[in-house]
Amino acid sequence: MAANKVEICGVDTGRLPRINQQKSTELLKRIKAGDSAAREEFITGNLRLVLSVIQRFSGRGESPDDLFQVGCVGLIKALDNFDIGHNVRFSTYAVPMIIGEIRRFLRDNSSLRVSRSLRDTAYHALQVRNRLVERDGAEPRLEKIAEELGVPESEVIFALDAIADPVSLNEPIYKDDGDPVYIVDQIRDENESDDRWLDSIAIEGGMSRLSERERKILRLRFFQGKTQTEVAERVGVSQAQVSRLEKAALERMRRHVQI
Repeated sequence: MAANKVEICGVDTGRLPRINQQKSTELLKRIKAGDSAAREEFITGNLRLVLSVIQRFSGRGESPDDLFQVGCVGLIKALDNFDIGHNVRFSTYAVPMIIGEIRRFLRDNSSLRVSRSLRDTAYHALQVRNRLVERDGAEPRLEKIAEELGVPESEVIFALDAIADPVSLNEPIYKDDGDPVYIVDQIRDENESDDRWLDSIAIEGGMSRLSERERKILRLRFFQGKTQTEVAERVGVSQAQVSRLEKAALERMRRHVQI
């Protein structure tokens, strides 16, 4: 989502109204009494909440307009199911429902297809989980959820794993001095051997042009399969510095070695 985008679904997000807690409580009481005007005012007054939630899902290639519409569906569902008798703010109740609605949309539109039976099991498990949290005020154990559903615990685990959002290997997990470290940097390649590395570049000539610290970093990374975190601990520098030194050393080798 573009940071400077103001209009979504024809709504000028810069002019969305705000409602305080006192006004929110008043509107909720009127809504429960059947006041349709109060309902419309309340929904409009909480569109900023939807906007704040969909910003968490930016960068996934989905249209902000689509996400906003789906988020509004979640907002309306939250309103329809909210119990004003509970001592909880509406936003606290609504955010998980809006997030859940968006995640369902992303899963249903994902290129990674999950069977209908797995999705049904996962959705029922989530419903049971929400019911138990509301009843007991604590996160239930998976075995309890499985018991409520009457299925093996392993089936619940498998179903929930199947609908989990995939994580990109290029997603940053660490950032220091503006140099991010990505998930892919932390994965060992167990299939990579010294022979394959020696076959891909003339290592001896290239390594001779590096400093002792650079040679140590490359040996740990590519000969011993260490992650950048592990190398940082061995060398005594930050993870970000390991990333910079590694990239600089490889670039220097490429300039002097015919690959």
